[in-house]
Amino acid sequence: MKRRPIMLMGCTSDAGKSFLVAALCRCLTNRGVKVAPFKAQNMSNNAAVTVDGGEIGRAQWLQARAARVEPTTLMNPVLVKPHADTASQVIVHGRPDPVVSALPWMSRRDRLWPAVRDSLDRLRETYDCVVIEGAGSPAEINLRAGDIVNMAVALYCGADVYLVADIDRGGAYAHLLGTWECLAAEERRLVRGFVLNKFRGDPTLLKDADDWLLARTGVPVVALIPFLRNRLPEEDAFFHRALPVEGTTNIALILYPWASNLDEFDPLIHEPGVSVVPVTDHRSLTPFRAVVLPGTKNTVASLRHLRATGLAAEVTRAAATGIPIVGICGGMQMLGHAIHDPLALEGGDLDGLGLLDVKTALAAEKAVALRQVRWLDGGEVRGYEIHHGRTTPGRLAQPLLADELGWRQENVWGTYLHGLFENTAFRQDFLRRLGWAGECADWAAALDAELERIASAVEATGWPAMIASQ
Repeated sequence: MKRRPIMLMGCTSDAGKSFLVAALCRCLTNRGVKVAPFKAQNMSNNAAVTVDGGEIGRAQWLQARAARVEPTTLMNPVLVKPHADTASQVIVHGRPDPVVSALPWMSRRDRLWPAVRDSLDRLRETYDCVVIEGAGSPAEINLRAGDIVNMAVALYCGADVYLVADIDRGGAYAHLLGTWECLAAEERRLVRGFVLNKFRGDPTLLKDADDWLLARTGVPVVALIPFLRNRLPEEDAFFHRALPVEGTTNIALILYPWASNLDEFDPLIHEPGVSVVPVTDHRSLTPFRAVVLPGTKNTVASLRHLRATGLAAEVTRAAATGIPIVGICGGMQMLGHAIHDPLALEGGDLDGLGLLDVKTALAAEKAVALRQVRWLDGGEVRGYEIHHGRTTPGRLAQPLLADELGWRQENVWGTYLHGLFENTAFRQDFLRRLGWAGECADWAAALDAELERIASAVEATGWPAMIASQ
């Protein structure tokens, strides 16, 4: 049976919209509803690859997994990937669109809205219900003229809208009322309820405030979601703030500007006895068992940052002491001898760190693909490519992965394959080399169990049952 779309909008960024959409997708799927997630426009350098070689936000990838459906570019037709403070690459239907990328922000709507509208229409034709995520807040008045992701979407499809506030930060009722006041009359008519997320405390203390809000808006608080610590991937930031812990396997993760796809390190982060420590400023890396250079949306700018902060010298010093150095995608490109930029995509040529005998030439065409390749120390590994340019090895770089996807030179490894640590055998081998004595479990199974756990907690609020009955 076809249902009206459900749409979650936040009073602020990080109110928990992505998390709650994933939970609702699993709750409705468990009830036998054929569900798809949707977010018209996402801004994130954490991207996922679809089976047809397109890019979408990692949040929509996770939400599709929660709904037990294959992620497609229809679920996130516009993805904005920043590579400078005032510049970004715009991905439309999974592919870079240089024309839109060059336009000012407020001039993009006419070119992007058809992609949003058509994707949503196709999902609604295929699925019983679409659960839609907004972006930021619908109360951002300065952005309303160019809106393609919040109330414009809700009005187009007549969605049942729920406004979400993060009550853990305080001021939630003011946020809800203020957001409500910023909506037009036709938009207010779509709002079915308010959701208080990340609650800790005695719920009976909220009744007077709930009544106060209902009297002013006519909209009830329909759900009080408990504060749920979880292991789900972050959408667009790195919130893990571990410190080196004596007696554990400490791994340094170098966080330069425009670092990307950081959720691929979650399987390491959540292993017991492993501490993945973000490093942003100059410090010695010799206390760590390994150093990881992640992907980046701007390799040249990130490498310049490493040199400016002194971290480049520390990476070189750590490599000389025999500490394993791992570079992924842009991180691997930095480890090589040179980055050639003939089209000035990232500001021109730059010498690399010279720790891995490879050279990279950046190119306009982006390689985007799901991959399954042979790992030369084991069996098959799965992952995905997202990168500009071609890397060629010298004689000192020995293959790590087949199909020119990874090389190693003594204790320095580099690869274009994102998602390597999600492969249990690879993660086990890597950690064993660092002296870790644990036993790795299947990450995909752990992620699915986590989705089920949070769905059960949200189901317990009665909100999904209310939605299902409408």
